[in-house]
Amino acid sequence: MADSALIIPVVDSTALQETARRVLGIERDALAALLPRIDDRFARACELLIACRGRVIVTGMGKSGHIGGKIAATLASTGTPAFFVHPGEASHGDLGMITRDDAVIAISNSGETAEVLTILPLIKRMGIPLVSMTGRPGSTLAKSADVHLDVSVAQEACPLNLAPTASTTATLAMGDALAVALLEARGFTPEDFALSHPGGTLGRRLLLKVGDLMATGDRIPQVPANASLSAALLEMTRKGLGMTAVIDDSGEALGLFTDGDLRRVLDANLDVRSARITEVMTRGGKSIRSAQLAAEAVHLMEKHRITVLMVLDDHRHLEGVLHMHDLLRAGVV
Repeated sequence: MADSALIIPVVDSTALQETARRVLGIERDALAALLPRIDDRFARACELLIACRGRVIVTGMGKSGHIGGKIAATLASTGTPAFFVHPGEASHGDLGMITRDDAVIAISNSGETAEVLTILPLIKRMGIPLVSMTGRPGSTLAKSADVHLDVSVAQEACPLNLAPTASTTATLAMGDALAVALLEARGFTPEDFALSHPGGTLGRRLLLKVGDLMATGDRIPQVPANASLSAALLEMTRKGLGMTAVIDDSGEALGLFTDGDLRRVLDANLDVRSARITEVMTRGGKSIRSAQLAAEAVHLMEKHRITVLMVLDDHRHLEGVLHMHDLLRAGVV
């Protein structure tokens, strides 16, 4: 038996690149064609969705369904409660997920998708606002909607003009336009976005506070003002944060001593055993409040090129210590 070998077909690199450019050009033109269609109908669609007291239900079949799922997800993450309902499942029980307080966005390139048309009478009977997105303004779905958004394209990027390509891109872009218009109309803030994305980088940057990450209690490296430099070095070694705070009898922070300060001490040839910490510490030092955002701590550290901050209260009493490693572990950086 002959050894099997991987057969790699010969391809024309230039032809592949030309095809890709043609596809992108067709889809670019499809998006450009949407601009004149952003008119009073688009504004009316936004008004219906903003007035919705329940959720925006997005439905569509096949590739339109995939696009609808993404549009629903984008709406939900930008301040408009929404979810996707499969039209085939809707006619077999899932229509119960839709209430009279909801609004519906129905997507169909032809505007004649059977599964979508089947649930139209039920939507109408419930008196639910219906926004349609189709490629045929004269279709049944377009005519049945309270507002129709035209997402028709001159041609698909597929050379057979069959596979949904430019049409799905146009529909997705129109959905994004709706989501962002609604976001701005609702006054949706970065903080609101973070609450919808607590596990994401933005969520962590906008939700985590210094107090959530700082070292507290016995983990705080600190020595009294009358401590020797050698005692401070032992405290730094035990706590492993590359610094120690220096506090007075009332707990007020007088300053701090860091690895950088130690290098300067060694360069000055001071006697480590006899020197007092108050002779070599950095007085004052950079600090932050526990209620401030962790992202503010990142900015402060980057601005001053430091890796640690004392966390003080309004009376400069030491509450904790925040290290850059804490911010890295939390994913804030």
